[in-house]
Order: sequence, then C-alpha cells, then structure tokens
Amino acid sequence: MAEKSEPFDRRAEFVRKLALETGITEAQVRDLIAMVGYDYASIVREARMLKKGQT
Repeated sequence: MAEKSEPFDRRAEFVRKLALETGITEAQVRDLIAMVGYDYASIVREARMLKKGQT
C-alpha cells in the first residue's frame, strides 16, 4: 500500500522560506502578510525593518 502524502501547502512553504531568509519568526511573517499581503518585496522590506528594531 502506498502512503498518502499531504498536499503541498504553498502558503506554509512561503512563510517558512521568508522566515529563514529574513531571520524573523513564522508568526511574524504571518503578521506581515496580514498587513501588506503576499507581495514578496513588501514583506522582505518590512521584515528587515522589524529585524533591525529587534537588535
């Protein structure tokens, strides 16, 4: 019997990728998406400002 794999979740993968790339948490990425939508450049810009404020 073949194992059933879970369907690929593009949004979850997008969140994970941005969290790793920007150094913020996945929860913070989700908050940014809620504020600016799924525009990659906008999320990265906001994530950089967020990260800079944490240091």
